[in-house]
Amino acid sequence: MTVEQRFPAGPDVAVEDLIAEVTSGEQLTVGDERVVEFLVRFARKLLAPAVARRFPELASLGFFLRRGELTKALRRLETSTEDELRFPRGLVFHVPPANVDTIFVYSWALSALAGNPNVVRISSRSAGAASTVIEALNEALAEADPIIARTQRMVTYGRDDAVTTALSAACELRVIWGGDGSVAALRKFALKPSARDVTFPDRASFAALSVAGWRAASAAAKRDAVTGFYNDSYWFDQAACSSPRTLFWVGEQDAEAREEFRALLADVVAAKHFVVEPAMAVQKRVSAYGVAAEGHASAIRFSGNAVATLELTSAADVPREWLGVGTFPQATLASLADFAPLVQRKDQTLSVFGFERAEVLEFIRSLGGRGIDRVVPFGKALDFAAVWDGYDLLAEFSRLTTVSV
Repeated sequence: MTVEQRFPAGPDVAVEDLIAEVTSGEQLTVGDERVVEFLVRFARKLLAPAVARRFPELASLGFFLRRGELTKALRRLETSTEDELRFPRGLVFHVPPANVDTIFVYSWALSALAGNPNVVRISSRSAGAASTVIEALNEALAEADPIIARTQRMVTYGRDDAVTTALSAACELRVIWGGDGSVAALRKFALKPSARDVTFPDRASFAALSVAGWRAASAAAKRDAVTGFYNDSYWFDQAACSSPRTLFWVGEQDAEAREEFRALLADVVAAKHFVVEPAMAVQKRVSAYGVAAEGHASAIRFSGNAVATLELTSAADVPREWLGVGTFPQATLASLADFAPLVQRKDQTLSVFGFERAEVLEFIRSLGGRGIDRVVPFGKALDFAAVWDGYDLLAEFSRLTTVSV
């Protein structure tokens, strides 16, 4: 039962020895300055121009890990009285998805910031940005306190149930990212009675654009909105849980506005030199025509391989499954209130443009918490936050001891 050590880079290690190493000896504290220093140094490497140009999503990660952002996040853990003391939860075992290959850094960083020893399983299929992250982590380790290398591990191993069993049995918290199937499969591995799971299963996200707000916007504002929509959608091939899968036009029917939006999106895609691989192009067509064959789309339009739009026969026919990068079902709603009956518990992010804040708040209050965990402007759908899927992650990664004497 051995695992490949990716961070810190090293020889394969027996899982029992790995667990013993990360949980023995001196441990970190909540908000430990040694962790903060390491994360800030790591962030600087991600924000280097060469890295940020090649992997824009890593620039967002680097911004998230700046000292000011970490300080802001830690304020969430401040207790209001000396009768409450906050401590790390203990060993955290992270199982991130392969399709969004940097998401593991966010949850790991917050858990480390809360003072926990961590073991992260990295998919053997992860490459590109994930490999760059691992390289940057190992480079940043050179100047870090030795406690970082001892308590923080990122490993790769195959389908070895014995390893997963051992790590699950040893941890106090298991963080599972992926689809419903992944969550169900990992829950078969028992946790100790004191431990629990934080799960991030299948989610669906949407974009809503106010027709009136679009008409009133300047040319520059429209361009910025479409660029933001591109970033939300095309990074991670639209497979991220927070990437919009459907675009709702809210207000009057306006074919001219739709055409303007589509043309701008095509321009942005071309300017970004985004290339859709042949297999993905086939996938998009199979998915789009499948939606039409089921009677849910009245029209389909392709602009090369990069942009595909589907006119839904009804807003209620909104597909929640992934259809391929750059595939956007569309529907018109008279108001945001008309979206409320369509919302399900699995619906996560609503990206918006052109609405007044009061209108958005009224809509969210009407849902009563039964769906939509976050509302963000176009361009911010992929921005990770310490509150995700309704979880206050730093609170989940720590525990409180109360003193009443």
